[in-house]
Amino acid sequence: MNILVTGSNGQLGTHLRLLAPQSSHRWLFTDVAELDITSREAVEAFVAQHQVELIVNCAAYTNVDKAESDEATAYRINAEAVGYLAAAVSNAGGRLIHFSTDYVFGGNPNNTPCTEAEPSNPTGAYGRTKLAGEQAALQHHGLVFRTSWLYSEYGKNFLLTMLRLTAEKPELRVVFDQVGTPTYAGDLARAVFTLVESGEYRQHEGIFHFANEGVCSWYDFAKEIARRAGHTACHILPCHSDEYPSPVKRPAYSVLDKSKFKQTFRQEIPHWVDALEQCLSKIKNEC
Repeated sequence: MNILVTGSNGQLGTHLRLLAPQSSHRWLFTDVAELDITSREAVEAFVAQHQVELIVNCAAYTNVDKAESDEATAYRINAEAVGYLAAAVSNAGGRLIHFSTDYVFGGNPNNTPCTEAEPSNPTGAYGRTKLAGEQAALQHHGLVFRTSWLYSEYGKNFLLTMLRLTAEKPELRVVFDQVGTPTYAGDLARAVFTLVESGEYRQHEGIFHFANEGVCSWYDFAKEIARRAGHTACHILPCHSDEYPSPVKRPAYSVLDKSKFKQTFRQEIPHWVDALEQCLSKIKNEC
């Protein structure tokens, strides 16, 4: 089977690239330089030329603040392009696996973990465009995995930012009134890779939540990063979100309920603290 991974230079794409040598299938990795997913014609031609049977779409416009002033671009990448990918692979008899976000719940006053049946209510352009992308994928019987607070050894993310800042600064203020679950991209990539290799993805469609187990605030996450990295000289203080003005209101509580994923696919999900330790170990070993 030929599998196309789009956005392959990002966090998820990089982890899938590392897993691919273990696969019995042929994996094709592209980013914007190799394939413009916002072009319907380019997508259709690539799928036909390479006889693609599965697309794992890791491409996304993820600059939450910038999306407020450039929603058109965010929509092209997060929604329209998803429709092109889903239609092209569906017309070829294949499937799309797509990734979405906890930001679809930004406007809901939640205080218990969000299920897949929870009404979506995004507060900004990023959440709106990602929700539209979900709908585009589902129109062609796609498989959508919502996740939250994604980080890894690669790219730009909260973990790498905190490692740098806590090593450089004597004091740091981090918001404590936004609660969710950090998710290690390596765990999400491994979960999807397992479904692909087993072929189990073919038996399901719709939305599933995947994040690491457990709950914390960004402040808690930053404290744990610094503690485990040994950056104890940096004094981390909790602060409110309004101390960091932003053009978009971020979800105050966006913990995802993973029950459907665990019951359907029978995979265990690591706790976020254990996943963080695994990621930090890899960073240390690569230094």
